[in-house]
Amino acid sequence: MAKRVYQVWKGSNKFFLCGRLIFGPDVRSLVVTVFLIVVPVVIFCEFVARNLLHRFSGYNSGYAILVVTIVYTFYVLAVLMLTSARDPGIVPRAPHPPEPEDVMDSANSPVEWGGGQTPRLRLPRTKDMMVNGVVVKVKYCDTCMLYRPPRCSHCSICNNCVERFDHHCPWVGQCIGQRNYRFFFMFVSSSTVLCIYVFAMSALYIKFLKDDHRSVWHALKHSPASVVLMAYTFVAVWFVGGLTLFHLYLISTNQTTYENFRYRCDNKVNPYNEGIINNFNAIFCTKIKSSQNKFRAKVQEDASTQMGVIHQTAEIRDVVGDLPAKMSVDLEAGRKAAIGDEFDPEREACEELHNRKSNGHDPAVDIKDGYEDAFTRAIGQPLSLEGTDTRIRSHPRKSSWGRRSENWEIMPDLPAPALGDRTLPGNKDMTGKAGSEDKAS
Repeated sequence: MAKRVYQVWKGSNKFFLCGRLIFGPDVRSLVVTVFLIVVPVVIFCEFVARNLLHRFSGYNSGYAILVVTIVYTFYVLAVLMLTSARDPGIVPRAPHPPEPEDVMDSANSPVEWGGGQTPRLRLPRTKDMMVNGVVVKVKYCDTCMLYRPPRCSHCSICNNCVERFDHHCPWVGQCIGQRNYRFFFMFVSSSTVLCIYVFAMSALYIKFLKDDHRSVWHALKHSPASVVLMAYTFVAVWFVGGLTLFHLYLISTNQTTYENFRYRCDNKVNPYNEGIINNFNAIFCTKIKSSQNKFRAKVQEDASTQMGVIHQTAEIRDVVGDLPAKMSVDLEAGRKAAIGDEFDPEREACEELHNRKSNGHDPAVDIKDGYEDAFTRAIGQPLSLEGTDTRIRSHPRKSSWGRRSENWEIMPDLPAPALGDRTLPGNKDMTGKAGSEDKAS
C-alpha cells in the first residue's frame, strides 16, 4: 500500500488528523500558550465578570461583559490554531540537485581541475535575481537541494525552507512565513486587546468595591482575583503589545523579522517596500497562496528507487542499454570489488567512453565492450551483457559531478592477445599453470 506524503515527510514537523494539521517539532509549547490564555479567562469569568452582571442598570447590560469575554477568547484561540496548524509556506524539496548546466552557462561555470583529465564542476552558492529593479542574491540550500526563492530561508528547527520566512515562534510551535503571517499578527494583536480588556474590567470591579467599602485596601482584600489578573495582564501586555507594535513597523516597511535583524545595519535599499498602503494591503487584503505540498497525497515511488538500482548518465544509458538488476542492487549497497576498490559502473563507463573517443572510435559501437572490460578489470570475472533487458535509470543522487578527478584512475587499453594465446606474461592460464613465456624464463 502506497504511503502518503506526511508519512514520509523529511522535515521535523508533526502531523495530526492524518496529515490535515501540520505543526512544528515543538508543538508541546502550544499547550502552554493555550493554558496561559484560557486559565486567566476562566478566573476572570468566575470571580470578576459574574459579579459585574447586575452592576449596570437597564437591560442587564452586565451580561455583555461575560459574553464578549467568552466570544473574544474563542476568536484568539481560533487565530492561534490558524497560525500553528497550517503550512507556513514550505517549499517542496527537489528530488535531486540541479546540474551545473541547468543553473548557469557551462562556459562561465566554476571548474576545478584535479590530477586527472576530467574537470569537476561546482554549483554556485548564490544566484542573482532582479526584484523591482534591484539585484537580490538567492542562496542554494544543501538540505532541500534547490535555490531558495527571494525572502525564503531554511528553518533549522523545522528543517524546511519557508517562503517569506519571518521567524520560528516557540509560543505557537510553528514557523511564521508567507501563509500564516497574517494570522500570527492577528493573534498577537488580539491577545493584546484581550489583556487590556481583562485589566480594564478588573480595575472597574475594584472601583465598584471601593465605592461600596469606601477604601481601596478593603476593595483589594475583597477581590484578590482582580489583583492577580491586573498584575498578570499588565506584565503580559508588555510582551504581546510590544510584539504588536514591532510587527506594525515591519508591515509598514515590508520587512520580516529575519531581514530586520540581519540586514538592519547594511543600509541597503529594500526592494520590497511599495509604500505603507500597498504594504498593508499585501499582508491583509491579498489572497493567501495555496500550499505547494499535498500532505495527504499518495507517494508514487519509482520502482528503480525501491530496488536500489544504480543509474547512468543519459549519454551512456542511450548507447549501452541495460545491466543486470541484481548486480546493480549489490553495487548500490556498497559492496567492494575483489581487487579491494569500490566498483562504480558509471565511472568505468565514462572512462571507457573517454578513451575510445580520444582514440577515434565510435562510442556507439565500442561502449558495450568498454562496459565488459570495466567489469572484468574491477571484479575479475567476465560480464556478459547479452540478452539483458533490465532498465537502469538515472538516479539523481549518483551524479558524477561531485567526484574528484584525481580518483578517476583511467587504465589504458591493452593490446588484445591472439585468439589462440590464453596467457599473458606473469599470469597463469585457465588450468592454473604458468604461461609459456614464464616457463621459458
